[in-house]
Amino acid sequence: MERAPPMPDPLHIGRKYPTHGVKITSHQPTIIFLTVCAARPATWLATPETHTSLAEIWRAADTWLVGDYLLMPDHLHLFCAPRDLAFTLDKWVTYWKRQFSRKHLHQPDWQWQRSYFDYRLRTPDDYRAKLEYVRQNPVRKSLVPTPDLWPHRGTIHPLRW
Repeated sequence: MERAPPMPDPLHIGRKYPTHGVKITSHQPTIIFLTVCAARPATWLATPETHTSLAEIWRAADTWLVGDYLLMPDHLHLFCAPRDLAFTLDKWVTYWKRQFSRKHLHQPDWQWQRSYFDYRLRTPDDYRAKLEYVRQNPVRKSLVPTPDLWPHRGTIHPLRW
């Protein structure tokens, strides 16, 4: 007897990348945990030049507010919240990645992966746990002995739960 092929996942039929979308509710803050990766194995993200550039771009691209962030050699983590509901998270991420790429045309290897990972934080404990996860990331990768020694991190707009 021949086996039937497995059923495709109905949420991913015809998709190469995950869907994105943020449900905004009025009864709790909307804070998103975002991870964006470099396009290929890279070390360019954890540099002073990249750090300064991204912080400037995020300050200017303020339809979403960046809270705490941390740059690793090949990916970044940040927490963000909407300021202007007319701009989706996807439009905002596309915008700041494009601004960064235009600013660094002299660095052709500084490329982003097409997609990103986003997670809507649902509780204050969820927020605290993700903040600590991000803070410990350079330690887990043996880049520094303690989180406070990692220079490629910061806060642009404090996001309160």
